[in-house]
Amino acid sequence: MIEKKSKTPKKEVSFLNIDGTYYKTRLTGKFMNRTVWDKPDDNKLFSFIPGTINKVFVEKGQKVKKGEKVVILEAMKMQNKILISRDGVIKRVYVKEGQILPKGGLILELK
Repeated sequence: MIEKKSKTPKKEVSFLNIDGTYYKTRLTGKFMNRTVWDKPDDNKLFSFIPGTINKVFVEKGQKVKKGEKVVILEAMKMQNKILISRDGVIKRVYVKEGQILPKGGLILELK
């Protein structure tokens, strides 16, 4: 007797533990190779859009208060005021005026 080979590749069976209950599941390669989520670091400020740094208002060692303006980011001919989300002291500023910053680029770090 001739066995027909399946055209679909076999998927590995794994067990998933959710709140103490084990579930038998087939995990795909895409799922296994996914990027693992990391908790965001509250001490780092990243750009939410790409643009050019027009003005930097803070420097290393400066104390800042929540809501204070730290940089102006120009994107699509609009001036976006970037405000700090909490009180702190500037540990390091990673940008300078005139620098082009990609989306997700690091602007500054707090202590």
